[in-house]
Amino acid sequence: MTTAAGGESSAAGETRPALTIVNPDVTAEEVAAIVAVLASLGGGEPAPRPPRSEWANPARRVRGDLARGAGAWRASGLPR
Repeated sequence: MTTAAGGESSAAGETRPALTIVNPDVTAEEVAAIVAVLASLGGGEPAPRPPRSEWANPARRVRGDLARGAGAWRASGLPR
């Protein structure tokens, strides 16, 4: 389970840190730079879904009514 802070929570309710410093010689400015870059990369709103193509419209698969009466054969070849 992920918490709002980005760490994972355990069964005891404790959270693990989202970022672990491995190099002991790192300065506070370097840590701040890494945190700033990671914060700017994500966490925003998801990208909006692109509009649905009219070619993918399920209504296109439904067959329309056939023309009846005089000139029906001519109307069958014309665009609707």
